[in-house]
Amino acid sequence: MASPVKVLLVEDTRVDALVLLAMLRRFHCEIIIANNGKEAVDLFLEGKKFDFVLCDNEMPIMTGPEAVEKIRAMGETDVKIIGISSNNNVREVFMTAGVDVFIPKPLKIDVLGAMIQEVINKKNNAMF
Repeated sequence: MASPVKVLLVEDTRVDALVLLAMLRRFHCEIIIANNGKEAVDLFLEGKKFDFVLCDNEMPIMTGPEAVEKIRAMGETDVKIIGISSNNNVREVFMTAGVDVFIPKPLKIDVLGAMIQEVINKKNNAMF
């Protein structure tokens, strides 16, 4: 049995976080929540490793794109980072910051599932 996909959920809106948590649990992910970009960056600075990061845009202290830029600057190139926002105008900002994909909210479970499956496949292939 492969180890669960480790997901960092960076989301400051409680309702959104709960919805995303419920979705991620359906894929048996191991989930850590950061309430803002700084908390996310701090987790990477502590040496924590993730397979997948779901990162919201607008947050207190440090925005999603700022956090993504800092995480990428640390050399974290293997982690798949997904920028999410209800504001479709931030796609460019997220892409410039270094996300792999931008997805507008609300996220659809099949889209999220396909991305998690892609990460699982990559992990499984890395084992052989």
